[in-house]
Amino acid sequence: MAVTLEQRVEMLETRLALQDLTSDYCLGFDKRDMGRFLAIWWPDAVWEIGPPFGDFVGHAGVVHAVEDILWPAWKESTHYTTNLRLTSVGEDAIEGICDVYCIGNSIEGQAQTVAATYTDRFERRDGVWKIARRKVTMQHFSPLTGITLTAPQ
Repeated sequence: MAVTLEQRVEMLETRLALQDLTSDYCLGFDKRDMGRFLAIWWPDAVWEIGPPFGDFVGHAGVVHAVEDILWPAWKESTHYTTNLRLTSVGEDAIEGICDVYCIGNSIEGQAQTVAATYTDRFERRDGVWKIARRKVTMQHFSPLTGITLTAPQ
């Protein structure tokens, strides 16, 4: 069965929308823009960060995780996501996987590096795509011994 031009355009629009969600996660967190960050999640979303942080449910859980646990631990951070792969699991549901690398300074000024994989369930509700579930699988969360990240002079 041939894919119509309209179907192809919808597939491209969906892919771009999901890439934007992935980018807005990074930008919202790193720029400390809670409005941008919260806008990517459905109100009943589940964010499984796992140990040592925990799992969080709904907008209240996301706000708690970011404002009470993560932002207070990071002086600054920069996330980079790559290798986004998407698999349709229904007309309004897509599973995604991507890798993330984060570098930044802890609140104490210790340079940190994090590598992880995000496994996502994106859902479209009333024509809008958002994250319904994100599972974080850490590869490493490590200090960069003897290194302090500073702004260029």
